[in-house]
Amino acid sequence: MTASWTPPIGIPGGTDTPDLVVDLDVVESNIARIAKEMARRGVDLRPHFKTHKSLRIARLQLEAGAVGVTCATLAEAEVLVAAGITDVFVAYPVWAGGAKAARVRRLHELGRLSVGIDDEVAAGVLGEAVRGSRARLSVLVEVDSGLRRSGVGGPDDAVVVARACRKAGLQVSGVFTHGGHGYGPGAAEKAARDEVELLRVVGDALADDGFEIATRSAGSTPTALRSATGCVTEERPGTYVFGDWQQSVLGSCAPDDVALIVASTVVSTAVDGQFVIDAGAKTLSKDRPDWLPGHGYIPRFPGALVARLYDHHAACEVSDGAARPAVGEIVGVVPNHVCPVVNLARSLTVVRDGRVVDRWPVDAPARNT
Repeated sequence: MTASWTPPIGIPGGTDTPDLVVDLDVVESNIARIAKEMARRGVDLRPHFKTHKSLRIARLQLEAGAVGVTCATLAEAEVLVAAGITDVFVAYPVWAGGAKAARVRRLHELGRLSVGIDDEVAAGVLGEAVRGSRARLSVLVEVDSGLRRSGVGGPDDAVVVARACRKAGLQVSGVFTHGGHGYGPGAAEKAARDEVELLRVVGDALADDGFEIATRSAGSTPTALRSATGCVTEERPGTYVFGDWQQSVLGSCAPDDVALIVASTVVSTAVDGQFVIDAGAKTLSKDRPDWLPGHGYIPRFPGALVARLYDHHAACEVSDGAARPAVGEIVGVVPNHVCPVVNLARSLTVVRDGRVVDRWPVDAPARNT
């Protein structure tokens, strides 16, 4: 990105940095916009908890019409269920062995848990973990639509996994995929088509084999509005609630849709041609796709490149003739990928019109097990 743009987030005076500042008006607008669009299409919305890890925000999404919540880990699901949010899908191929067996069973008995599966051996282990429960555990077979991370490759493998689930006493209720290969310039349209087509083919194959496939779930912020069509019954975007620099470059959100900025203080200008801020890798994370030039974007100083991250320093290089902030000045950084940034934090400073209105906990920080 070369042109300057400014998210509508004001950094309140007296901010102790580094800090995550969230504009609640923008969050509410983002939630309402996607909920309204999914409702118009007749597609269920099950947003991903891993982006914001906030019970307050999850409840805002549910109040706007979301049918439930998606999460990445059992630990996230435990936070949600303990707070009374019980319709939870763990969109991950859970291995329910060891300590996780009892955790899966407890979550299943307390709420409406669904779990991802892509392996017949894992199906047997999962079935053993919940054997004798009040009801069968719902599972969705994961299919790989192009990311090549997890998920079966096609209908034949999906049928094998689904039959293993049935043998293990599990309820196969659907199929799901993640169009993560849409995270690249110009890639979202094809990734969305891949999601829709594979969910159609695999879902139909399972239905032909006698399974009642109620859910065909796609999920990613870049592809959500493109794949919410045809056979798809559910979408699971996450990043849309906050936005980030990556999504803005991809065109998945506009600058006005960015709801979170990292407030950071300039702590050094001793080296010519650069300044250093106090948001390092332990705040911004080192997540950087090869098509982004730095580790975040500073809207007020578009000639600055967040070039290098250390634990608690970010060295920002300044192009010739570009403005450079002074020591002690607070600047806002739009993170590349907001999800790991929130995971590293303990709280969110919530603002309206540049004024602090609340401070919300990050309810599931580092809940990675």
